[in-house]
Amino acid sequence: MLNILDNTKYTKIFLKDYCVETSIGVNDYEKIKKQRLLINVEIYILRYNTISLNDSINDIVDYDFILKNITKIIDKMHINLQETLCSLILQNMLEHPKVEACNVSTEKIDIYHNCKSIGVELFEIKSKNKEDEK
Repeated sequence: MLNILDNTKYTKIFLKDYCVETSIGVNDYEKIKKQRLLINVEIYILRYNTISLNDSINDIVDYDFILKNITKIIDKMHINLQETLCSLILQNMLEHPKVEACNVSTEKIDIYHNCKSIGVELFEIKSKNKEDEK
C-alpha cells in the first residue's frame, strides 16, 4: 500500500472486519437505531520499531491501541458520515509516534439489500514537515 521509493522497510499491523454497532448516518432512521459497521485499519510502522529483542509488548505498538481508540470514537457521539468516522480514526492512529502511515475503511453492511456493503476508505502518510500539510 505504501508507495515509498527509498526501500524503507515497514511492518503492517491490521484490524480486519471489526464489526460494531454504532450510531452513524444522516437519515432520521439511522439516528434512532444503531447499525452494523465493518471497520478495517492498517497501520504502517518502520520495521525497526516493531522488533523487540526482549520479546516485550513495551517495545512495539500494542494492538489494543487500535481497538481502544476506535471504541472511544464510536462510543462518544452520533456521526453522520462514514467519511467523518474514517477521518477521525485515521488522525487518531497517526497521532501515535511510531505510526508512519494509516489506511482506514468503514462499510455499512445492512443498508442496501442488493450489495454486500457501501463504504469509504482513506489513506494517509504522516507528514514529516508541517509545510507538507499546506
